[in-house]
Amino acid sequence: MKPVLLLNVVGLTAKALGQMPRLSRLAAQGWSSELATVLPAVTCTVQSTMLTGLAPAQHGIVGNGWYFRELGDVFLWRQHNRLVSGENIWEAARRQHPGYSAGNICWWYAMGMSTDLTVTPRPVYHADGRKSPDAYVRPAELHDELVASYGEFPLFQYWGPTATIQSSEWIVNSTRHVMRNQSPNLLMAYLPHLDYDLQRYGPNSPQASRAASELDRTLAPLLDEAQTCGYAVIAVAEYGIEEASRPVDINRVLRREGLLEVYVQDGREQLDPWTSRAFAVADHQVAHVYVSDPADVERVAAVLRGTDGVDEVLNREAQARYGLDHERSGELVAVAEPRAWFTYYFWLDDDRAPEYARGVDIHRKPGYDPAELFFNPADKLAKAKAGLNLVKKKLGLRYAMSTVPLDPTHVRGTHGRLPDSAAGTPLIIGSEDRIPSSIEVLLSSGRQVPAAAVKELVLQTQGIRS
Repeated sequence: MKPVLLLNVVGLTAKALGQMPRLSRLAAQGWSSELATVLPAVTCTVQSTMLTGLAPAQHGIVGNGWYFRELGDVFLWRQHNRLVSGENIWEAARRQHPGYSAGNICWWYAMGMSTDLTVTPRPVYHADGRKSPDAYVRPAELHDELVASYGEFPLFQYWGPTATIQSSEWIVNSTRHVMRNQSPNLLMAYLPHLDYDLQRYGPNSPQASRAASELDRTLAPLLDEAQTCGYAVIAVAEYGIEEASRPVDINRVLRREGLLEVYVQDGREQLDPWTSRAFAVADHQVAHVYVSDPADVERVAAVLRGTDGVDEVLNREAQARYGLDHERSGELVAVAEPRAWFTYYFWLDDDRAPEYARGVDIHRKPGYDPAELFFNPADKLAKAKAGLNLVKKKLGLRYAMSTVPLDPTHVRGTHGRLPDSAAGTPLIIGSEDRIPSSIEVLLSSGRQVPAAAVKELVLQTQGIRS
């Protein structure tokens, strides 16, 4: 059976590939195509579609997070695989080949995943409130092997204002380690580097070109090793990143209409999802809008349609056209116009913003915040304060990392809506010159490869019928 290395090269488009000679060589030796992604075109949703072969309405991952109605809270970036419905690639393979092995290096929903080995970011939350970098690794002995060889997982280079190529380097090194020592039939790795500067500076910036070149150099040894070890390589992107110039404060719109409510703690406002008639979970260019009273749905829809920067407002019937009509979805789903994106901000006075707003706090914020990629330009001491806080951490002291700007206009790249042009369309690349028949039909007719076809592609590459 041919082993497969399934690479998630975040943000890979034709433009980025132009700066990536090693990955381009792999495409020239095999094949490449545009990928037909899904709505919303965000990490957790697209990954779940690729691994299960199902639409969001079937696997249930309607975004990077949603409002958990049964808990009364918004949660983003949950990690447990039981949230995902459907049969994963390796589970389908094991029905025919019980000894089939699979490894996951940083694809999402890894906790409780039925892979044979797992590596996923998992900080240490100390009893005194400090947070230290680490990863959840299974089997347990692999954790110490990776840390001894490559150091601790570089959490603060994986996301936030200090995010760099270092995190992708660690993932590449760990993937090579697993390939050499465990040789699973399917090895998956997630490479986030293009997410950073393409959102910070935009996909057409010099920084974006440098990021693509950096990632290609980092990726080259892994591609070489895959060839040496006899692995077929499938590289795929969840989405392409497009220019952003217009933040849309969707929750502030709802608040001004008297639909969103807050409560106050320590002089700071907090979103009150329990009493709000409507509020939005903002996720890049898509927002799930939860409306507590069915009688308000049409009123809320009219408010959103009249909001500058909103392209579409999808009710349940319209959501079904995109395969997004799941019970976790909002009663309405708002889609931003090109170049626009949704903030999660719900306060009207920055002095009343919750404490987490100025920090990197992906689990408490009730929406995605790309401003976390920046040190606050208005605070000349932001980097120095961050350095001082790191000293405090090393001394075992508690600290608050308040460095994130509340001005969303710094963000220059976004994604989430279905792409409007080739420039924002993700790619899929295969190393094998013998193309599975289902993919060959698509390529010969000039059609895009659906994200849901990735599961079947992996199995066919290995000679397995799903």
